[in-house]
Amino acid sequence: MIRTPRPPRAIVLVLDSVGAGAMPDAADYGDEGSNTLANTAAAVGGLYMPALGAMGLGNITDILGVPPEPAPVASWGRNAEASPGKDTTTGHWEMMGVVLDRPFPTYPDGFPAQVMEAFERETGAGWLGNYAASGTEIIQELGDEHVATGKPIVYTSADSVFQVAAHEEVLGIERLYEICEIARERVCVGDHAVGRIIARPFVGPDEQGMYTRTHRRRDFALAPFEPTVLDLLADNGIVSYGIGKIGEIFAWRGICESPHSENNMHGLDNLIARVRDDADAGFVFANLVDFDMIWGHRNDARGYANGLQEVDGRIPELIETMLPGDLLIVTADHGCDPTTPSTDHSREYAPLIAHLKGVDRGVALGTRATFADIGETVADFYGLAGRCGRGTSFLGEVRGA
Repeated sequence: MIRTPRPPRAIVLVLDSVGAGAMPDAADYGDEGSNTLANTAAAVGGLYMPALGAMGLGNITDILGVPPEPAPVASWGRNAEASPGKDTTTGHWEMMGVVLDRPFPTYPDGFPAQVMEAFERETGAGWLGNYAASGTEIIQELGDEHVATGKPIVYTSADSVFQVAAHEEVLGIERLYEICEIARERVCVGDHAVGRIIARPFVGPDEQGMYTRTHRRRDFALAPFEPTVLDLLADNGIVSYGIGKIGEIFAWRGICESPHSENNMHGLDNLIARVRDDADAGFVFANLVDFDMIWGHRNDARGYANGLQEVDGRIPELIETMLPGDLLIVTADHGCDPTTPSTDHSREYAPLIAHLKGVDRGVALGTRATFADIGETVADFYGLAGRCGRGTSFLGEVRGA
C-alpha cells in the first residue's frame, strides 16, 4: 500500500545564543561590539559552514570563512528583538508573538532576604551561595561544602534566572526537581517572578577534584502572560512538537512533547526523526542549547566554532528529510559572544534564514522589527494569517523568491 505523504509542515530551528551583531541599544546592556557569529569566526581564523553559507548566512553579517553568497538557495535577513532584555524566555516568547513591555527581574547582587527566607521555609533545604556566578565555577567553589552539608547551591546570572545546583548522588535528581518546582510555585512569585527556575545537577569530584554538570538540567519557566502562536495553532487543531527545552520554556502550553537533548547532535537526531515522521503536518520547534550552555557562557570560542561547523554539517540531512513545501526557519534567541570579557548573554540581532523546500533561491528579508515575525510566518503557513497580529509574515516573500 502506498502511503499518502503528509501535508507540508513548518520547522523553526533555534541555534541558542548564535547572535548576528549588536543591536543599536546594545551599549545599554554592556554589549557594544558583540557579534557572536563574526567574532567567533575571527577568533578561530575562520569558519567552514558551506550549507548555511549557501543559504545566505554570510549575507547577514561579515563572517570570516563564510563569504556572502550572490545566489543563495534560501532567503536571509535578521530579526531585532522588540522586547527589552536578552534572555532565553524573552527571545522564545517573542518568536511566538509575546512582546514584553518590561524585562524580567534580575539580581546581580543576589536574591533579597525575603526570597531566600521563603526558599528555606518552603523547601526545608537550606542553601549555599546566593550570588551571581558562572555555573561551572560556583560548583567548584561550593561543591565540597554542598557534599558535606547537603544544602543546595543557589545562584543567578545577568539573566532572569534562579538556579539551583545539587549533586545527583547527594541531594538526588528528583529532590532537586521538587525543590525547583516549589521555588517556581511558591518562592519566585509576584515582583520576584523570574523568567526561569533552573535545576543544575552535577557529579564528581573526579581525580582532579573537579565537579561536572550533567545533561539532566531542567527549566521551570513562567507560563506566557498571553496566548502565543502555539495556543493559536492548538485552538485550530494543529499539533506543535518541541525539541529540547522548548516545552519547558513555554511551561508546556501548546506543546505536546519536547524530548530532552543530551547535546546538539542528539537534538538534531530528535529533530530529524520528528520531521521524518509523516503522521501529521504539525509544527516543529527545536532548540539546540550547547552553543549557549557549554561554549558561550564559558567564553570557549573554539568550542563554539566547532559546534557551529558540526551543526552546519547536519543541515543537508535535515533538508533531505523535509518534504516539498516544508518551511525551515533557522534563527537564534539572543547572543552570547564567547570572545568578550562577559560570560553572559549579549543583546544582538538574531540571524534569519528561511527555506521553502522546492524553492532553491532566496530574497533579502532585511532587518525585521521583531522576533514575532517568525511566529506570524508560522501562523500564515498554516492558513492563520493575521490571527496573531503581533508581527509581519515573510512567507509571501519566501514563496515568491
